[in-house]
Amino acid sequence: MYVEAPDYPPTLTADLPTVFLAGGITNCPNWQQEAAHALADFTVFNPRRRAFPIHDPAQTPVQIAWEHHYLHQADLTLFWFPASDPRLTTQPITMYELGAAAATPTRRIIVGADPDYPREADVRTQLHHARPGLTVHTTLHDTLHAARRALLQLQPSPAS
Repeated sequence: MYVEAPDYPPTLTADLPTVFLAGGITNCPNWQQEAAHALADFTVFNPRRRAFPIHDPAQTPVQIAWEHHYLHQADLTLFWFPASDPRLTTQPITMYELGAAAATPTRRIIVGADPDYPREADVRTQLHHARPGLTVHTTLHDTLHAARRALLQLQPSPAS
């Protein structure tokens, strides 16, 4: 199942593990499209809208509420920090979300940071202290592969 902001489907498939795609949106490549495709056999919560009405200030609280809801509902949060131009963004909202998730020991997270992400060293250093032993992947491919492994472990076993 695929859920894109700002939609709230009436029902979710309870037997499918859920993953939230946390990471750069504004002034970043659309990495979510590849991630949603790679994780299509799970329930994917994607905060990146096909068309965000940037000139409508009423949409910001709608977007934040949607993200807050699904960040806390997801079984797993996948964080990807794509390469970006630091003059345009350092993805501060994603850093905030990562800090909150890393400080909550019960939250399952998978993290990746492109070596050309301007704050990549900060991600690694902060997680070294908050989540010792957590791997910070360097490619989206490796991050998605780790997320798949984690989600497969969450799937209920088929009845015998």
